[in-house]
Amino acid sequence: MKDFVCTTPIALIIFNRPDLTQRVFAEIRKVRPEKLLVIADAPRPNREDDIENCALVRNMIETIDWDCEVIKNYSPIHLGCGRRPATGIDWVFSLVEEAIILEDDCLPHPTFFPYCQELLKKYSDDQRIMSISGNNFQFGRRRTADSYYFSRYTQTCGWATWKRAWQHYDFDMKLWPEVRKGQWLFDIFGSMQVANHNDQPQFEVIGGVRIAQYWYRMFEAAYHKKIDAWDFQFAFACFLQSGLHILPNVNLVSNIGYGPEGTHTKDMGSSLANLPVEAIELPLKHPQFIIRDAWADTFLQANNFSC
Repeated sequence: MKDFVCTTPIALIIFNRPDLTQRVFAEIRKVRPEKLLVIADAPRPNREDDIENCALVRNMIETIDWDCEVIKNYSPIHLGCGRRPATGIDWVFSLVEEAIILEDDCLPHPTFFPYCQELLKKYSDDQRIMSISGNNFQFGRRRTADSYYFSRYTQTCGWATWKRAWQHYDFDMKLWPEVRKGQWLFDIFGSMQVANHNDQPQFEVIGGVRIAQYWYRMFEAAYHKKIDAWDFQFAFACFLQSGLHILPNVNLVSNIGYGPEGTHTKDMGSSLANLPVEAIELPLKHPQFIIRDAWADTFLQANNFSC
């Protein structure tokens, strides 16, 4: 780790939380990336305190004291926590082929960076792999001694991906009406059994219908902009590509943004709030095969995606 050189571009998404941003920025400073792409939203028009806080956060970027190419994308108008990250990541991949992406409340362990950098290189041309996450929400459960496993679920509180994967992203989810009409979510989450007398397929996998219904609600809300989010759209894009995601077998990133100021993370009692991080052993131990860990996914779905 002491000899690690972060040659992978890091994208940092900032807004109005100087205390949180300072903690995340301190971890980035430790690995001294060669390229830093900074995405910032403008202050909200009805919040005077945003003007000062956004300025404090942006001033941190001016304190970089290592050899680093800094490229800024500061919005002149407030776009919100859905469209601003989406347009910002679009911008990132107009400039680079791969990136590590952190938001201002995603606090990484130092080994998160070499973990991402190695796997971005290893799977750069593998179209099956859509992202690399720093999150582990298995609470100590693990199936192998490998450093990571494969999941159908993307986790984007500290993650990395490629331009080739992000190209499938569509903030407006224009394919959702077709997917909804054809009930394609049941093909993803269910198991087709026999047709009934109306030739309608029956999906009878345990929990499959309930899981599909959860994602139906989330995608319907995202499509109609009833939730101000960008990550459900990425999950949707990845499902449509039958994509896989890499998740570590230890937790490498903690979401420190739970609390009153959080937009989607107000519940400080959440089991996902301020999770401890630990080092991933280097060099990484790679799986010998690429098979989705359905056992881990079932646990993740039940605990994270079943509201």
